Amino acid sequence: MNHGFHATMSAQPGRGGELIELLLNAPSLRHPDCVVFLVGRSAADPDVVHVTEGWVSEPAHREFFASEPAQALVAAIQPLLSGRSTYTDEVPVGGKAAF
Repeated sequence: MNHGFHATMSAQPGRGGELIELLLNAPSLRHPDCVVFLVGRSAADPDVVHVTEGWVSEPAHREFFASEPAQALVAAIQPLLSGRSTYTDEVPVGGKAAF
């Protein structure tokens, strides 16, 4: 992985579950250049959702993000959001995920 980010999004009150459902069906999950895609929520506020993504390269992420499926996801997510999302550059380097 050479490119990644961590995003925190706040959903409209009571709509965190809808946001999570959309994210867990994101087209990124099926894309071979997306090697990490984790969705979590705040334990204190179920409407605060976190996403961590790791991509093989920044150009691969940029190309995917410009695609029609990615833009459709962004359009579907926008009405669920409250306020601004925050993004921090991050390159996942290892760890564990078991679901």
